[in-house]
Amino acid sequence: MKKEATCAISTRARSTLGTEFPSVPTSKRPVVWSIAGSDSGGGAGLQADLKALQAFGVHGCTAVAAITAQNSVAVTQVEPVSAELLDAQLGALAQDMPPQAIKTGLLGSVDNLRVVCRWVDALRAQGHPVALVVDPVLGSTTGAAFADDAVLQATIAELLPRATLITPNRVEAQRLGLATPDAQQALLARGVSIVITGGDAADAQAHDWLQSPQATGWLSLPRVDTAHHHGTGCTFASTAAAALASGYCVADAVVLAKMATAHALRHAYAAGQGAGPVNPQADFAQHIGNLPAFTLPGGRVPLHAQQVLPFAPLSNPALGVYAVVDSAVWVRRVLESGIRTVQLRIKDPAEPTLAAQVQESIAAAQATPGAQLFINDHWQLALQLGAYGVHLGQEDLEQVDLQALQSAGVRLGLSTHSYWEVARAWALRPSYIACGPTFATQSKDMPWIPQGLDNLRYWAGVLPLPVVGIAGIDASNVAEVAATGAASAAVISAITKAADPEAACRALLSGFRPPT
Repeated sequence: MKKEATCAISTRARSTLGTEFPSVPTSKRPVVWSIAGSDSGGGAGLQADLKALQAFGVHGCTAVAAITAQNSVAVTQVEPVSAELLDAQLGALAQDMPPQAIKTGLLGSVDNLRVVCRWVDALRAQGHPVALVVDPVLGSTTGAAFADDAVLQATIAELLPRATLITPNRVEAQRLGLATPDAQQALLARGVSIVITGGDAADAQAHDWLQSPQATGWLSLPRVDTAHHHGTGCTFASTAAAALASGYCVADAVVLAKMATAHALRHAYAAGQGAGPVNPQADFAQHIGNLPAFTLPGGRVPLHAQQVLPFAPLSNPALGVYAVVDSAVWVRRVLESGIRTVQLRIKDPAEPTLAAQVQESIAAAQATPGAQLFINDHWQLALQLGAYGVHLGQEDLEQVDLQALQSAGVRLGLSTHSYWEVARAWALRPSYIACGPTFATQSKDMPWIPQGLDNLRYWAGVLPLPVVGIAGIDASNVAEVAATGAASAAVISAITKAADPEAACRALLSGFRPPT
């Protein structure tokens, strides 16, 4: 599976997500415009959008497209502003605060919709790569209609083709003609992603269907049991816009949006007699309970993620220095140098000595007390020959019999490079998760930018599994990797290309000292 280059941007993963905003001067915060309706009850629309944008740490600007008279039980009046007034608001913002992303909600009229389209086109023509998130607000949860047939048709014909991401619920997707695979593929061919949210279903799990350039599949979390859910769609779409504005790819932005919305639902409160507002919180990304399971179509993981049995735990979760080598000779060599976590990584499946090298490596590890050996990619050989563990990349998961590995008690390690890949790995409950690239590396062609130590520290703190840092690690930085709280530092070139590999192993082992 070819990695999408756009996910390189997503690895600007922010350790700041949740507790440390702002990490840069306020003037440098990404700008997001919300163009939507004003909710006098403060639960949805522009008011909800600003809360979500604030929680993410971007700067939110608002352009009022419509004014509503509503409370927690009813919408009594909706009046769009004039197209001239909306245009003036957007013109004022464009002069001083051009956006990295725009989120639209209730627009109120065809004329207003066309004003938005003109500004999106103008900004892009001026060199601003503006992401457009369309939350197609067609009606309120209390039953009020927000879009007549003219607005609906203009949305389909004019607004949606300009979108980066569309975030309808199931009913809205049906009305927009976006519920079928053919319609979604047609959008994707034009560069438009879609996530159909499942908050309006009655299942015990909240399932969102994502179709994006990076990945297609289901994002699932247990439904939050609350009667207060006003503004969930606004929170979801605004968080996705904030993430896109911050440099995340679409698939990652949607994972973050689901995390933020779940957390906001957990903190919702009553504010009247009806459904109260959700309450976005800045620490949403710090809680593993908010990380959804991501399941590709036809994947092994049931949509009810709590039914997934975890893979066998590691004999020693403190993996330490993790040598990645390409022959049985190297496996023995690093074991003799004191390293106890090793991966045999022979990429050529046609290598004539492959089976013999796997078998020899397994024997060497079994003869070494405390050794944990993982076979990269060649899971069938590993299973056949009784290997301790297997390490897989994301592209391998579609071809592997994971249930057979799990039933045999084989430990599983998975590589990840972004939020959606971590969500996919987390769905499988592996023995460990590798997060990278930590630093720039020459050992393989990487389409992702380095994530750095902050990103590794973030995942080590959030994931309740051993986390392995990988790529660009050597004796000069291995102590910093250990200080993040990661369970392990995977090393390739710093050992295999060293003038004295045994000395390199000793230096790495000496440098990797986890925090006490």
